[in-house]
Amino acid sequence: MKYLCLLSLFFIGSLQAQPVNSLILQAEQLERQLKEQEAIKLYQGVLLQEPTQVTSLCKLAELHTVLGNKEVDKKTKKLMYETAYAFAKRAYAADSNRVESSYVMAMASGNLTDFESDNRKIVDYVRDVRFYADRAVTLQPNYGKAQYVLGKWHYEMVKLSVFKKAAVKLFYGGLPEGNLDTAIACMEKCRQLEPYMVSNYLDLGRAYKENRNPTKAIEILTRLQKLPNRTSADAIMKASGAELLATLQ
Repeated sequence: MKYLCLLSLFFIGSLQAQPVNSLILQAEQLERQLKEQEAIKLYQGVLLQEPTQVTSLCKLAELHTVLGNKEVDKKTKKLMYETAYAFAKRAYAADSNRVESSYVMAMASGNLTDFESDNRKIVDYVRDVRFYADRAVTLQPNYGKAQYVLGKWHYEMVKLSVFKKAAVKLFYGGLPEGNLDTAIACMEKCRQLEPYMVSNYLDLGRAYKENRNPTKAIEILTRLQKLPNRTSADAIMKASGAELLATLQ
């Protein structure tokens, strides 16, 4: 145990001794190798030196979302999403004018909508997704991920259960209606700006299917299968896309 503690202290010390830019570059390289756990340690090392370093806070929110997307156990998945949300909140508090900060807040809020049992909190998360997605798009219209999360909000609102819609109306008198055409337009813009974003292709395929355009859904889902894996969760999403594609052919 003493040896492990010393080893941990040595590791922390080595991170603190490295320049922040160097740690970020190493972490980005690990991301490209689909080594999210290792990248997380380096981004956390950045925070040891600069607790409000926004790039690292946003990356930690995204990477914990990736880990959550891969997780089968619901408790662990929820923990990953809650951790992502905590980092997103820190990023937004550090710099609310960074488009990435608004994007990760929208993303992290959306992650938690399926794990909350309290109706008011569910509605709060749904409302926050729209607020932060709108803010991100306003800050930078050509930020592809922001277009994606706004498009997904519209898609999810169309698919929202009657029970959740009733909760929205009860607590806030309603929210803007989701629109499939808007969802598709946002995701298509994301596809132009982020041509390798697997999650966008999957949800775009779902949106086309929901919009009764199976031909376009098949086209998008077929292209999805040919995309390279940019995160370790991409293979799982591509498998979901393949299952949906099989139902359309």
